Amino acid sequence: MGAATLTRVVEWQVDGLPTAVFPHTPADAWHTYADEFSPTFWTDAGWRIALQTWVIEVDGLTVIIDTGAGNDKSRPRMAVLSDLQTGFLASLRSAGVDPADVDVVVNTHLHFDHVGWNTMRANGSWVPTFPNARYLIPEPDYRHFGPDGPAQTTAPDTEEEASVQQHVRTVFEDSVSPLGDQIELWSGGHRLSESMWLRPAPGHTQGASVVWLDAGKTAVFVGDLTHCPVQIVRPGDPCAWDEDFHAAAVTRTRVLTEASRRRAAVIPAHYPGHGGATVVARGDAFMIDDWLDLPAL
Repeated sequence: MGAATLTRVVEWQVDGLPTAVFPHTPADAWHTYADEFSPTFWTDAGWRIALQTWVIEVDGLTVIIDTGAGNDKSRPRMAVLSDLQTGFLASLRSAGVDPADVDVVVNTHLHFDHVGWNTMRANGSWVPTFPNARYLIPEPDYRHFGPDGPAQTTAPDTEEEASVQQHVRTVFEDSVSPLGDQIELWSGGHRLSESMWLRPAPGHTQGASVVWLDAGKTAVFVGDLTHCPVQIVRPGDPCAWDEDFHAAAVTRTRVLTEASRRRAAVIPAHYPGHGGATVVARGDAFMIDDWLDLPAL
């Protein structure tokens, strides 16, 4: 990526997820775009995701964007990602990245599958996986999901709400609180280095963010702004995991429009295949122009 080096480190893959997660996407849309996106992104059995971490080496820094689900984490609300035992750290080291040499970890937002490897289990305690890194966390998410925030303090009205609240509490306790003074909160925009900066991208969560990179070639790491390319060709279609459907759609259109104008690669957290692509605007939608030059999953 120009003067930057980009490495994908895959933690896990999940197939057969229900298309009902996209509640406003009609059934025929999956067939309309199947020739372009199937079987890499979906089949008749459901859609696919990859849990992966993006490592950027630029401006003398080693930066990690999002940290996946993590090992040993109890996640009963997503059983397929609960109590994982993966070779993620070995894969990271095989890619030439020693956790002790990571300078910055960026959590685009504080959902469990983006913060899991913030910490690891050691001697019965959760400790930072990247002991010398600054962990950049969007302040709106930290305030919302933290111990004093509404996600943990609002009295639940139903068993489902109580289950969600316990999930939030568990994730914060095992993957955020142990980071201590390595946490650096930001809001409104943050310049990370000469070539990298963070910008708010609310909708999926209150504090959801994107990371722009421009070191000769431009890319934007969009976290969960899009979970599947059906949201590229239909940017108004929400994901059930978006906290605010309308805000997420507005943000998605805004970021994709800017990426199209700047010829920037759009790199989501969970795309299998080549991981990301440049896009071009077509009316009120977008189309894939060219996939990243990475081995396909």
